[in-house]
Amino acid sequence: MLRSGRFLKQVEGHTAFIPSNLPPDPPIRYDDEMHRILSDANQNLARLDGVASTLPNPDLFVAMYVRHEAVLSSQIEGTQSTLEDVLQFEIDPKGGAIPKDVHEVVNYIDAMKYGLDRLREGRPLCLKLIRQIHGRLMAGTRGGEKTPGEFRTSQNWIGSGGCTLRNATFVPPPVHAIQDCLTHLEQFMHETNLPILVRCALIHAQFETIHPFLDGNGRVGRLLITFLLCNGGVLHTPLLYLSHYLKLHRQEYYERLTAIRVKDDWEGWLKFFYCGIAVVSSEATESARRILKLRNDSVARILSDSRINSTNGIRLLDYLFERPLTTPKLVRENLGVAHVTANKLIRQFEEIGLLTERTGFKRNQRFAYDPYLDVFAEGGTPVRDDSVPRQTTESKIDPDLKAEID
Repeated sequence: MLRSGRFLKQVEGHTAFIPSNLPPDPPIRYDDEMHRILSDANQNLARLDGVASTLPNPDLFVAMYVRHEAVLSSQIEGTQSTLEDVLQFEIDPKGGAIPKDVHEVVNYIDAMKYGLDRLREGRPLCLKLIRQIHGRLMAGTRGGEKTPGEFRTSQNWIGSGGCTLRNATFVPPPVHAIQDCLTHLEQFMHETNLPILVRCALIHAQFETIHPFLDGNGRVGRLLITFLLCNGGVLHTPLLYLSHYLKLHRQEYYERLTAIRVKDDWEGWLKFFYCGIAVVSSEATESARRILKLRNDSVARILSDSRINSTNGIRLLDYLFERPLTTPKLVRENLGVAHVTANKLIRQFEEIGLLTERTGFKRNQRFAYDPYLDVFAEGGTPVRDDSVPRQTTESKIDPDLKAEID
């Protein structure tokens, strides 16, 4: 039997994979490369946490990071919604020209916020919370009929459209084995003898192998990464998300998960995961620095223009960091100022280059804080750090494994 588990023939005729309990036994083998990549990941995470602490009000920026992650995580599964679609939906949920799948992204945001709030309240990261998060993620969306918030009571499998259990690419553990697998996984979540990054990597892979829900396993698994990092005290501000990295390297992601089950290659998976943490931490650190510089530059523009009421100007700027797409009505309501004052302030922000009108209309106008949105534009920051060594597998896994990440 492999450290990762075993393939067992089921009475129905198919073969399912039953994962072994964590941690792997014999333990993970650490060579020089593994130590080097893990050290880079830890250093970059610490650097990110330090830079985040210099932001004037980190909570203002978390909302945008969460939205950005929700968009990228959902795009992995084929949604077309963009970050601006989400911001527009938040302004006007009934507005036209918004992709229908934006609801999936909005649900992801809600699930992320719900989980982070529960952890801040002192709730443990447990199976009950995972079910609640899944319920919020799937409610009213594609797959919403597949028992949101409940672990599956029927067999699922991964493969091309129309395939059956007998010719599926991968079959997770059968229903009768799920609860035992999940109980041991929950216990391991609170294991303290291993470093948090090691636990995080092992837990994500194990969760995806168990595939405990009929749909949404990939999204919940990616949410778990952030919850574990925050709950483990590695990140005090949730500004790190792996979806961009996994989207760029999705083929290797599939291969690494499959190699755990087929070749018992936990080491290859850990190196891939640590590299992702190192690269994304570095990227997020650069984004945080750009945000800090942007805020300082924006404040300087506001204060240098004698026509702008500096108190209201700074208040509007802070509001834009939380919601960079807005309307005169929202500015009026959130700043508590008169209609004429809100319009005047928006016009002044346009003149100094902090706001841009998006519709071209004279009525029902929308204004964007483009310099801030540019920070989150895909490709606007490095997504690969070539100084961090990475391995690639020679084998090619069936492309049908794209369902693995969904």
